[in-house]
Amino acid sequence: MALIGVQTNGLSERYGIEGAYRLLREAGFDAADVGLNSLLPYREIVEKRKSPLFGGSLEESLRHFLPYKEAAEKYGILNAQAHAPYPSWVDGPDAAEYNDYLITVLNTTIAGSALIGCKKLVIHPFFHPYETAVSPREEWELNRERYTRLIPAAQRYGVTILLENMFTRCKGKIYEGCCSDFDRACQYVDELNRIAGAKTFAFCLDTGHALLLGKDLFRAMTTLGSRIEAFHIHDNNGTEDQHLAPYMGIADWDRFVSGLKAIQYQGHLSFETYRTLTRAFDPDLTPEVLRLIARTGRLFAERAGI
Repeated sequence: MALIGVQTNGLSERYGIEGAYRLLREAGFDAADVGLNSLLPYREIVEKRKSPLFGGSLEESLRHFLPYKEAAEKYGILNAQAHAPYPSWVDGPDAAEYNDYLITVLNTTIAGSALIGCKKLVIHPFFHPYETAVSPREEWELNRERYTRLIPAAQRYGVTILLENMFTRCKGKIYEGCCSDFDRACQYVDELNRIAGAKTFAFCLDTGHALLLGKDLFRAMTTLGSRIEAFHIHDNNGTEDQHLAPYMGIADWDRFVSGLKAIQYQGHLSFETYRTLTRAFDPDLTPEVLRLIARTGRLFAERAGI
């Protein structure tokens, strides 16, 4: 039976890292999607701020990853996948030096992911916001250049870099972002692996992002096929990236299960449902909500026969 996981984000901020892993174990999860993005939060990146966590030697930086390793070992949870800091690239004429710094951050996060026993790391594709969007060819060249600089660390530490389907927005409307065209996403993964000379890249399918863009989950999964090695499973109302538990939004979960069957998925199922915990329910209900999410994962696995 597939391992069932959920992200640590939304829990570690409230209960601490050890408390988050304890709750996962008590709720019946086997695995964690480790929120390494909390080491350099989104707001700090868009403001081009540097963190002392990534300012010293590699050895010094890696000490900040150890609590995730220790908590996972204490509670018998597998660190099955992790999320690197994002955005992984910032726009602007004065951003070159900071973007080089982000490469250092991402390479350090690859090493840190391996340290905590996690061999699958989501690193968002590199793309412009809607207002400064570039051609598909220019977007590919940006991604080729940036991801290529991560290949040595990924291969050294045995970590697979996972791309993810993205979206962007302008004036309240949502538009496709990098890798949300799944045929093109296949080309990204395949070409990056060709450049790497080995299987170094794969895909994390974000169900909520697909829903926002009106993408059919079954079609997405059968297009990507074996390139899918992880999921961000969550639901929404079709217009907002709400990160809700399945059946709280409008996603067609029967199509998702059919997709799992069709591609004969062999990996774990991981939920990215932190806003269900932080916005939808009272904090005192967190244990019960986590148990429901874990049970939902078991239901999907049972129905898909994985």
